[in-house]
Amino acid sequence: MRFVIAAALTVFASSVFAETLGYGSRAGMEVTVVSKSDIGTTHAIITVKHTKANAVAYCRDYVGKVTPKCVRDELNVPLAASISANCETGKFSTLNGEGFTLSGRNPNYDPNEAVSQPEYLLLSLASGEAVGGSSADGYDVALEQFKALCPNRLK
Repeated sequence: MRFVIAAALTVFASSVFAETLGYGSRAGMEVTVVSKSDIGTTHAIITVKHTKANAVAYCRDYVGKVTPKCVRDELNVPLAASISANCETGKFSTLNGEGFTLSGRNPNYDPNEAVSQPEYLLLSLASGEAVGGSSADGYDVALEQFKALCPNRLK
């Protein structure tokens, strides 16, 4: 009997406290982490699933109302099933399908001008240009995904 109760509590705790990863800057824009492999290496991968619970959280926390349409629309947001990184080179992919290279600390970083001069330089693989530090540029979300893949690169 104790084993059954312990097993049930383990399943409950793992579902309630599942690790999530943000894919956008709005409240509730998260997916559930399914697996991680080779974190901090040249082949770091995190596999995710956009669950109904994630969609409900977005509808509740950002939209302010959970409706079947909101949940359905949120589950239809196109996202990658995994992200990956080469933690040595700084090259990585995001849940939105974008590619970046973290090229290190920004020598011009100014905490008072963090939007135009963010702490780290993220280069878009598509354009080769540095990404601004605003949420509209996706800087914080991309940086958090990189940190999840390569936690020892940014200190």
